Amino acid sequence: MGSTIGKAMDENMKKQQEFMLKTQRIQQERMLQMNNLMRERMMAAQVARARDMFHFFAVFYGFACVGGIAGFMKKRNPGVIAPLLPLTFVFMYQGDMAYGDKLVRIREEADRIMDKEPHLLELPHGLPTFSSIEAARLKQIDENRVNQGHDIFL
Repeated sequence: MGSTIGKAMDENMKKQQEFMLKTQRIQQERMLQMNNLMRERMMAAQVARARDMFHFFAVFYGFACVGGIAGFMKKRNPGVIAPLLPLTFVFMYQGDMAYGDKLVRIREEADRIMDKEPHLLELPHGLPTFSSIEAARLKQIDENRVNQGHDIFL
């Protein structure tokens, strides 16, 4: 009689464990999906911001070009159009970021770094472990207790 109850309990426990693993897996998949959707939204916002900045900079660059060329024609001084050279590079960079394939090149370079130079990505002191996190948590609790004790005597 005891063995049949034990068998039923073991089967029930195995079913519960399988159910828990399945729900954990679904939860983890949902978290990964949510994180990816949030990353995509943040990237879309970055691209939109770059395009907006490009439009404002394009107007500024246009006025600078017109003013610089007008000043050059009036005074025949090349120093008047000299600021257009660095502005041209900044304008091209912003245009590439907003409408070009700069983000693709950045992602490819990041992939290359992850594949060929993983040592650049290592955290100082390595990845935190449960024990190091727990030790820091306990230390914080102890410091809070000590600080509370000092407040009494003030």
